[in-house]
Amino acid sequence: MDLAFTPEEQAFREEIRTWVRDNLPKDISDKVHSAMRLTRDDMQRWAKILGKKGWLGYGWPKQFGGPGWNAVQKHLFEEECALAGAPRVVPFGPVMVAPVIMAFGSKEQQERFLPGIASGEVWWSQGYSEPGSGSDLASLKTRAERKGDKYIVNGQKTWTTLGQYGDWMFNLVRTSTEGKPQTGISFLLLDMKTKGVTVRPIKLLDGDCEVNEVFFDNVEVPAENLIGEENKGWTYAKHLLSHERTNIADVNRAKRELERLKRIAKTEGVWDDARFRDQIALLEVDIVALEMLVLRVLSAEKSGKNSLDIAGLLKIRGSEIQQRYSELMMLAAGPYSLPFIHEAMDAGWQGDFPGGVLGNAPLASTYFNMRKTTIYGGSNEVQRNIVAQTVLG
Repeated sequence: MDLAFTPEEQAFREEIRTWVRDNLPKDISDKVHSAMRLTRDDMQRWAKILGKKGWLGYGWPKQFGGPGWNAVQKHLFEEECALAGAPRVVPFGPVMVAPVIMAFGSKEQQERFLPGIASGEVWWSQGYSEPGSGSDLASLKTRAERKGDKYIVNGQKTWTTLGQYGDWMFNLVRTSTEGKPQTGISFLLLDMKTKGVTVRPIKLLDGDCEVNEVFFDNVEVPAENLIGEENKGWTYAKHLLSHERTNIADVNRAKRELERLKRIAKTEGVWDDARFRDQIALLEVDIVALEMLVLRVLSAEKSGKNSLDIAGLLKIRGSEIQQRYSELMMLAAGPYSLPFIHEAMDAGWQGDFPGGVLGNAPLASTYFNMRKTTIYGGSNEVQRNIVAQTVLG
């Protein structure tokens, strides 16, 4: 196992770094480095810049319009974007549903949906969780009844991230109640502008509406929007979830936020506290360990060996690290982490670090928001059970 990057890979990294530096809008990177809220326009603007270059679908094979990069190149691209202060690619289209459409969709579906995802023009949402079905996703109750050449969908989804911006939704629906719960689920693509779809934003503690409830009242969905076979949606969902859990680990963002934590600690005068610095050091060790785990997977893929099936483990460690760095930032800033007034921050009234970087806002908001990371994408408790079963049998 060789974890060192080759000269060719280092040259690729430099190419990515140069392009991102020349094309990433400064107003967007400033917001990311200061953890300021990004608007739909911010996220869509960067997505379209990547789409024009052909890199929004950076993990796609060439046959579907992607760059055809290997696992190491994809990792280097993600790392350079994160360190430069680029927004995370909103994953629901290019990272999550696109691989499902490539693997299980018809040629007509691929030709219809993939171009809009690759260009950044179409915003996708995820219709998985329901009020009574989160980690136990197989218990979902949203119903789709086949009537001729369409499905009639009724039910509700919740915690739909950025669903208020959605153009389309990939949706798990129940099409049968026979047999095990997993066997009666289908995978539908649904136009969110269809009559009967209602999106109700959920306002969080910081005043933002990051998540939503989505209601379906006799929504008509063409049968041609069914991915694969009816009642086989659980298989497709598992394929997608492996991409989501690896994405949640996000070691590259952790490396960027570690540097922000150090800046905050130095500015607030706690860097000289040996015990606090020890906590930062422990966090850095865990981030390096997570990165080594990711590189082990990449090394296996590059050498043609079976890659380690550790999406759940990456999700566990990555989500816990995100909670730790957000907590340490808030502890470093103390009372100065609490103010969260959007208008004041947007106007730059809440203090700057050297170099014009916004200081301690919005640390408390980020801390509370990060409580979700060990729950979504399959709770860490469930993931530990899956890892144990995989290792111990």
